[in-house]
Amino acid sequence: MQDFHEWHLASGYRYAGIASGLRQEPNRRDLAVIISDRPAAAAGVFTTNRVCAAPVRVCRERLPSTQIRAIVVCSGNANACTGPQGLADARRMTAVVAQTLGCREEQVLVASTGVIGRPLPMLVLEAAIPLAVQQAIAGADALRQAAQAILTTDTGIKIATRCHPRFTVTALAKGAAMIGPNMATMLAFVLTDAAVSLPDLRQTLHLAVEPSFHCISVDGHTSTNDTVLLLANGTGEPLQGADLAAYQEAVTGVCLELARKIARDGEGAEHFITIDVEGCRNDAEARRIAQAIAESPLVKTAIFGHDPNWGRIVSAAGYAGVDFAEENLSLWLGDMLLYRHGAPAPFDAAAASAYLKHNRDVHIRLHFDLGPGRCTFYTCDLTTEYVRLNAEYTT
Repeated sequence: MQDFHEWHLASGYRYAGIASGLRQEPNRRDLAVIISDRPAAAAGVFTTNRVCAAPVRVCRERLPSTQIRAIVVCSGNANACTGPQGLADARRMTAVVAQTLGCREEQVLVASTGVIGRPLPMLVLEAAIPLAVQQAIAGADALRQAAQAILTTDTGIKIATRCHPRFTVTALAKGAAMIGPNMATMLAFVLTDAAVSLPDLRQTLHLAVEPSFHCISVDGHTSTNDTVLLLANGTGEPLQGADLAAYQEAVTGVCLELARKIARDGEGAEHFITIDVEGCRNDAEARRIAQAIAESPLVKTAIFGHDPNWGRIVSAAGYAGVDFAEENLSLWLGDMLLYRHGAPAPFDAAAASAYLKHNRDVHIRLHFDLGPGRCTFYTCDLTTEYVRLNAEYTT
């Protein structure tokens, strides 16, 4: 595990992750709070699913804002498809934080992840939330505990940091399945100690999620709860010019790192797959092709089975809805050319199979001769363990 030293963390934030009893597993951390010591500017990006969870609705109502003090997160229960009571429960979670912290309810954001369609056990949460707020402290250990508390089927915590002379960016996320853009069930919280104007903050988040959380897929299933929140609690003059550009680079960097960790941690995954599509007319066309390949069950199972069946890849590109001729396309697996300008290329099938067998990180590259458009997309293979985990998820 990477060692996160104190100086890597954005200043002015406290964390806690406790076992509230929401989950049945004994001593399983399932409730996290993130507290900003001073009001923070905040922006969010959320699921595009029309069926969205109560916490998503609450955050949409409250953002953007310049007065956010805390985020409360529970895992094990999505509080999605729970009707008016679910919405009241999400607001009640924020109210309990506000009462304990001494701020307004509207200054608290909420997120949740887990099983859909089950009412929250509010007696459990109302007893545990004040304890979490009171226990919140600064530091790497507290951050790790918060990162643990937001996990569901993840195999490990996901944290990323970036440092700059004028600011630090600290981010944590969860996600291993129900991952499909737009956004990728995933949660991410990006915490910064920079002073950033609200318009710049919203723009920064928008630009950061496009190549990161909008370019990952485990199973193509867009969740009801997907949430990315960006906070900036710095004081003084807002960043401008080169400093603002560096801030954009840092926020995008942590989002990319977390997105890759989510795809790498796909449920049951044995391969992390990077798909580079280049030479399309524009980036949007490249992304459509990359996403079609990333979400193809036939491509994903072939990689799991170490089968260099390149026909599945080019056929997925062909149904992506982008106009091209076969002669426009060439394909590489690793550094092996498999398909060139619409025709098979001679290659060593045994070596290509060995590449898939012996490398957890797999690289697929498609080159078109149509223009400057490009996209990098991240996914994983589809394994028998993924099927088992999801077949038994609620049983």
